[in-house]
Amino acid sequence: MATPKYAYINREISWLQFNERVLQESADKRVPIIDRIRFLGIFSNNLDEFFRVRYATVKRVVDNDPTGKEMLGGTPATELLAMITKITIDAQSKSLKILKDITEELKSHNIYLINETELSENQSAFVTDYFLSKVNPELITIDLNTVEDFPMLKESAAYLAVRLVKNKSRSRLSRRSQEVHYALIEIPSSLNRFVVLPLENEKNYVMMLDDVIRHCLDRIFFMFDYDQAEAHMIKITRDAELDIDDDLEKSFLEKISTSVSNRKISDPVRFVYDKRIKLDTLTFLKEKIGIEDTDSVIPGGRYHNRRDYMSFPNFGRSELQYDKIDPLPVPNFELEVSVFDQIRTRDYMLYTPYQNYAYVIRFLKEAALDPKVKEIKITIYRLANNSQVAAALINAAKNGKDVTVQIELQARFDEESNINYASKFKEAGIRLVFGIRGLKVHSKICVITRETASKGLEYFGFISTGNFNESTARIYTDHTLFTAHKGILSEVHKVFDFLETTYKVRKYKHLIVSPHYTESTFTRLIQQEIVNAKAGKEAYIRIKMNSFTSYKMIDKLYKASNEGVKVDLIIRGINCLVPGVKGMSENIRAISIVDKFLEHTRMFIFANGGDPKVFISSADWMTRNIENRVEVGVPIYQDNLKQELIEVYDLCWNDNQKARVFSAKQDNAYKKNKKEAIRSQFALYDYFKSKLD
Repeated sequence: MATPKYAYINREISWLQFNERVLQESADKRVPIIDRIRFLGIFSNNLDEFFRVRYATVKRVVDNDPTGKEMLGGTPATELLAMITKITIDAQSKSLKILKDITEELKSHNIYLINETELSENQSAFVTDYFLSKVNPELITIDLNTVEDFPMLKESAAYLAVRLVKNKSRSRLSRRSQEVHYALIEIPSSLNRFVVLPLENEKNYVMMLDDVIRHCLDRIFFMFDYDQAEAHMIKITRDAELDIDDDLEKSFLEKISTSVSNRKISDPVRFVYDKRIKLDTLTFLKEKIGIEDTDSVIPGGRYHNRRDYMSFPNFGRSELQYDKIDPLPVPNFELEVSVFDQIRTRDYMLYTPYQNYAYVIRFLKEAALDPKVKEIKITIYRLANNSQVAAALINAAKNGKDVTVQIELQARFDEESNINYASKFKEAGIRLVFGIRGLKVHSKICVITRETASKGLEYFGFISTGNFNESTARIYTDHTLFTAHKGILSEVHKVFDFLETTYKVRKYKHLIVSPHYTESTFTRLIQQEIVNAKAGKEAYIRIKMNSFTSYKMIDKLYKASNEGVKVDLIIRGINCLVPGVKGMSENIRAISIVDKFLEHTRMFIFANGGDPKVFISSADWMTRNIENRVEVGVPIYQDNLKQELIEVYDLCWNDNQKARVFSAKQDNAYKKNKKEAIRSQFALYDYFKSKLD
């Protein structure tokens, strides 16, 4: 039988569509205006990361194989680069219009974003003084006409390309000529990008640091003879791929450290410039920087590095941004008494940010102090800057506990932070386990061993969909299961054994573990739904993930759809599956929710003939998560927690305010119906609050 012809959405294009949904938030007037500005910052930050990682990957394919169809989902690599650049230019143009609209709207709230040409006399004096006292000492200015080698531009920095012009006359009768001098000013990252000016007539004024510098160009270049000066912003994005060498004499930690340092001088992949820049300046810069035809060259606006908009000042105006929620307690899960005594009798589920992340910290602190705790094992992917998790683990080691930390040194863009934490852990006497090349550890697991005279050895642990990071726990939606289930936790121990001796492949009865069993386990669960559908039993699949790119798993859902299984998907980001197509996916529906919090939970529900099976996991259905990472999923056995997760899923699925519908049109249309308005992230807080009544 011939394999059916299935259709897919290119993953890079789908990612850009996800970022378009982020941009939609900045345009949505239901979103408080300060948060709309911050969504513009998130949009820009996302785009930077996309070019550092995904565009760079496609560019490498072009360099090796211009067609590159197999690696890129059937789209020729050169064609894909052109598509990405066009979509990006369109999105940038749209974002500039949105920013202009927001800037106008801010005026109705007495907030004025002004530039160097709009300063009053008093403001000019303030800005000049601020420049001389705060900015000038931090400036790095390079005279491009005198340096032999063009400076290495930092990937994370923004620069002002300065053009100084001296008008010269060859003779009285001849036309005037120009002598042009070029310079670069690095915008100081040590200073806030937004400079709040003194209040005038009860109006708030704010100015970009870039414009502060523009205002004071004459105080920088006073030693040059020029008639006019202009400064336009440029920035580059570099390939973020880590090239890890094979020197056997170096430790893995040393190799990662070297590779992270080399990232700073990697090849550029995107060049963004102010579209008003003079052609001669642009040509000069592109030549000196080494911009190639395959690099994405993006004409932009006056300001770049707009990720800084994420920290736009609020002027003390809490009404102009989302209300901060007070995280709720987990019902009947007390922080003032032993969490181990409570977990011993039943499982508990934490759902951040709606509920209090303090339970994770309390668990680790109790383990650090409890004399009966002998061993703690935990995986670390991303930690907060001043991590209470790390502090508790160090405290445990100082109290004589046997602490093992598997820390992922290749956690994208957190490598330096994790290297620093690894050093601190090592100093504290913590046993460190690093992954192996080609296999990242992305699982979120912890298990402790406790020994008592009456009970002997007992295990307590937690398994999560999110990182053990108290900062992101305030904005990421994630589930964490606390359990003393011996079967589950003995298998968590098996995962740690695998991390230490990767050649030993273990078998699991409870956990779903990548890279060995995720695909096969979920394939079996999907197949059972197909069998049940054919037998006339209840058959459905409900999945919530960040990204869905595995063609293998997409094909399995297409098959399930064709056999009558109802499939509902909630995918925040990339989704390569095309739902609702007759003969291929007519029984599949898919939505994306982008709102106040970042949806991060991975949840899987299978009808199982009327007795649902429910799982949470650290793994999306992406090839990397299934085949190239250590991921852990766990079944939810306790009936009340199963029901809670099903109800959470239903609330998300019924969102008709912030849900966008995936379709063959790929237009990010909002989900609309005449049912009661449900904004799931607000409804979920009320849902968990009602459980406390």
